Amino acid sequence: MLTLVIPCFNEADRLDQGSFIEFSEQNPNVTFLFVDDGSTDTTAAMVSSMIMQAGSRMSLLRLPENRGKAEAVRSGVLRALAEESEGYVGYWDADLATPLDAIHDLMGAALAVPARRFVCGSRIRRMGARIERRWLRHYFGRVVATAASTLLNLPFYDTQCGAKLIARDLAAQIFGQPFISRWLFDLELIARTIETMDRPEACRTIYEVPLREWRDIGESKIKLSYLPRIPYELFRIRRVYRHSL
Repeated sequence: MLTLVIPCFNEADRLDQGSFIEFSEQNPNVTFLFVDDGSTDTTAAMVSSMIMQAGSRMSLLRLPENRGKAEAVRSGVLRALAEESEGYVGYWDADLATPLDAIHDLMGAALAVPARRFVCGSRIRRMGARIERRWLRHYFGRVVATAASTLLNLPFYDTQCGAKLIARDLAAQIFGQPFISRWLFDLELIARTIETMDRPEACRTIYEVPLREWRDIGESKIKLSYLPRIPYELFRIRRVYRHSL
């Protein structure tokens, strides 16, 4: 069983109801938990409409105020863990920049090797794949990814892709505490994974799956005013998790 957390903040213009409903009907072993992160548009109403059609395969958690993606994902994962202890839990971007079909690729990679308990989508531009990113976001992302890989001391290509699946027993260990960063929480999840085990085991546990398709949809939710904070937040993450990194 897989529960996929979908963090949502004002996603009414980007939420593809048809794709979610169709995938849900064809894959009854996957349930969707939408987390409305204090939206001020009709996101909650749209999700409620989907739930009426999909029934128990979809649910909605509403946060009273906007808390940022990190806390929205964490709140959803904790809810999912409280409802089911077996299988996998994960999170996925609401705009479906990563198509839902990629769930099969990530789950296939996890089930193929039992040691893989933290499986991440990776936006590697290569022949045979359709990875469409605006050049500015692509190169800025590569700078962040390189800094993240250096900080973690792991050969990670894409820490920030919003498509990740995690075994529930591991998720219970790494989602318990609030995150330092509202946007770089993926790095903290990886650091916490290293904390729970030795580094060689973490390298066997975490696995990147090159995506076959990914595309930018709309504008980034990260405000320009946040960008100068990224070096500081990387420093904070390094300081807090220095004993494991």
